[in-house]
Amino acid sequence: MDFDGRLLAAAGGFGRRARLVAAASGLPAVPLALGLAAGLLLTATPPHRCRPALAPAPALRNASGAWSPCLLHRDPPPGGAPQRHNATGPCARHAALPASQVRPAGRQAYLAGLLRGQWDLVCSRHWQVPLEQATYLLGWALGYLGFGSACDRFGRRAAFISPLMLSIPLGIAVALAVNYVMLALLRLFFGAMLAGTSLSLYVARLEWSDPPHRLIVTMGASFCGVFGELLWPGLAVACKEWRLLQGAITLGLVLPALCYWCPSLFPEPARWFLATRQVEKGRRALRSLAEGNGQSLEEDFYTAEHLLAEPPNLSEEPPEPRFHHVWEIFCTRVIWRNSLILGFTAFIGSGIRHCFTRNLSPYPPHFYLPYFLVAGGEAVALLFLCLTVDRFGRRPVLLLSTILMGLSAMLLLALTQYLTAWLIVALSILGIFASQAVTALSIFFASEVLPTVVRGAGLGLILAGSTVGLAATPILAIHPSRGFFLHHLVFASFAILSVLSIMLLPETSGRPLPDSMSEGENQRRPPLFRSTRGHRDHQPLLSPQPGGGAYDPARYARLVAATKKMLGAHSSSDPQLRMELLPEPSPHESPAEGM
Repeated sequence: MDFDGRLLAAAGGFGRRARLVAAASGLPAVPLALGLAAGLLLTATPPHRCRPALAPAPALRNASGAWSPCLLHRDPPPGGAPQRHNATGPCARHAALPASQVRPAGRQAYLAGLLRGQWDLVCSRHWQVPLEQATYLLGWALGYLGFGSACDRFGRRAAFISPLMLSIPLGIAVALAVNYVMLALLRLFFGAMLAGTSLSLYVARLEWSDPPHRLIVTMGASFCGVFGELLWPGLAVACKEWRLLQGAITLGLVLPALCYWCPSLFPEPARWFLATRQVEKGRRALRSLAEGNGQSLEEDFYTAEHLLAEPPNLSEEPPEPRFHHVWEIFCTRVIWRNSLILGFTAFIGSGIRHCFTRNLSPYPPHFYLPYFLVAGGEAVALLFLCLTVDRFGRRPVLLLSTILMGLSAMLLLALTQYLTAWLIVALSILGIFASQAVTALSIFFASEVLPTVVRGAGLGLILAGSTVGLAATPILAIHPSRGFFLHHLVFASFAILSVLSIMLLPETSGRPLPDSMSEGENQRRPPLFRSTRGHRDHQPLLSPQPGGGAYDPARYARLVAATKKMLGAHSSSDPQLRMELLPEPSPHESPAEGM
């Protein structure tokens, strides 16, 4: 169909209307990032002490005179056998320390961690908190899978508005949760709605942009998400209570829900309409884009033959819409291979991050240092991608980032006990930066490789894999002393394996997005390095005629249509016309002479 070369460029490309829509699409990334980051800060561990039911105050202290967070001093029962001094037992209930008794180094966790203290989710029941975090990320993965298919069937706008509207009552219900089970279930559905909103917005933002501006528009929206992550700790300090924090997230979703009812701020991409053969809706969307960009096009531009670049239908009936499903990806060869490789790298980039952040936990501030380094590493990684991806290509930059990530993981795995503290921190920061770059570039690369008709479902699969990798952090936190070495070994090995698979990917830099399944299957792997002998692999077997132009599907379609009309007009009056136009060779004429 060549939407980018023929239709989008004629409609103004990245003109005034396209820039307005792209800028407006970055604003919802802030509350969406706040919602994703909430799983970490809402469940911080506050300073707490054991709270007995009837024991006097001295029983709350251990032998050193400090408050005991998880153990209770047991006095000998009246008339019972004497016990050793300061015998302790498990504590049944806990109480958060007052803010005046918290040391300055622990106040930031105290301000954001009141969720644990409300339902006593500390000590022997601490495992319920990482379980809730894993459930929340499971909701995001399910949302990516479900709304990805809905995005391809009902459109990008419908898949954006519906979960955004449903997330508002769910966010209010989360803030009003009365017990742990209710909180976990509501946050699962709340995460699914946020995931559907984020996915449809990502896909629509990509399809609004032309090839030169795809990267900068996508990375600009990602920078808005980083701003939301950096804003979250300050919002936690301002609210000081987890219900108010959840209410602030929900309030941030209300504004885009009110604004994006206006079709001019979130129009349905004309690319999706035409790829699914909805010609009339695609004509209206393309006309609106052209008028918004200040372009006035002739009516012949909006004909079905020109929009679809196909020969005209002689029955004069509009073509039937054609929708594709997620299982069609598994029936392809090239599309499925590219999706599998990029989903694998996105999963590794998000899952290996825990191997690096764990090395930063001994350094103060213990709670916020890994969080700010991850957010800052994401900002640096996005800046790195903006400066290199369009210049050197998607595949070489992804290969470099994966090598840095795997090298950092292998060095930390094998040489941690021999390295100095500053070198461990440096390798961890490098690994965080590389893993963020791998994840962001894998998702962006996949959105360019997948065809328009299955872009939502395919990208949903890849984002779900990335979310499963993020779930490794709370799963390992259930038993902090078990499984970390095996997790580090497996993900470091996978990182080295992914380096080999990246060589099989095509290059999409500066190329139009594929729209149909056949266009997605025709993508081929170029050489990793540019040849100095010229583009010999791209030369045809026969050189074109001097002055001959390239093949133009639209011009060929008009030629076929004009020929059919001419033959149809003269067929009834002159039956010998076709024989005159296409004379048969004489029996005495040889084929060589006819040529």
